[in-house]
Amino acid sequence: MLTRKQLDLLRFIQQRMRETGVPPSFDEMKDALDLKSKSGIHRLITALEERGFLRRLPNRARAIEVIRIPDTVTGPATAPAAGAEVVRFNPSVVEGGRAHEPKRPAGIPAMATASDENGHSVSVPVMGRIAAGTPISAIQSQSRTVAMSPDFLASGEHYALEVRGDSMIEAGILDGDLVVIRRQETANTGDIIVALIDDEEATLKRLRRRGSSIALEAANPAYETRVLGPDRVRIQGRLVSLVRKY
Repeated sequence: MLTRKQLDLLRFIQQRMRETGVPPSFDEMKDALDLKSKSGIHRLITALEERGFLRRLPNRARAIEVIRIPDTVTGPATAPAAGAEVVRFNPSVVEGGRAHEPKRPAGIPAMATASDENGHSVSVPVMGRIAAGTPISAIQSQSRTVAMSPDFLASGEHYALEVRGDSMIEAGILDGDLVVIRRQETANTGDIIVALIDDEEATLKRLRRRGSSIALEAANPAYETRVLGPDRVRIQGRLVSLVRKY
């Protein structure tokens, strides 16, 4: 699954190459997607390359090759139609273990709470993947559950995400690990959080505050810290536990 901007960029590159036979410049891509800097284009291209949609050819200027296009792409990018549903990473939460629990649609799982099994293991829903590296979309659907002891959970509601990437390795979080997240919309500086950027890209990073700005800090010197305005970041939860298979 591609984010809106990743899909828009892929469509723009494909359309320009059909028209001229030459990939667009980074400035043209930045203007087409209405981004403020070319660093955003670099991140989008890296994400598309990692996911097998683009290939950058060495030793050639503006050398980008479109390898494949998602099956759903038919024509140039357009804004969502009025009234159309736009799916975001924003897990629905229904607290379990209570009288008069509200009904939920079939297939939408309840988030696990630390107290709903009275000391026995708790089934925490795995809600998709989270990037510890180039941001990718988290998938808002339960793929499975993981049994957790309440001792490894905080109070409140929880969900789990599978880590993709290596930007948090110095915090002991490796590619393929399963992180357990307490759902919350605020966090303290230094917490490792699920951050939703521009309502479309989710990433796992350490939260730092720099004045009125929010810094999303990697735990790997190969990755830069991203400093964003507070209106561009929404906190989706805080890391409380990690599950790893050997």
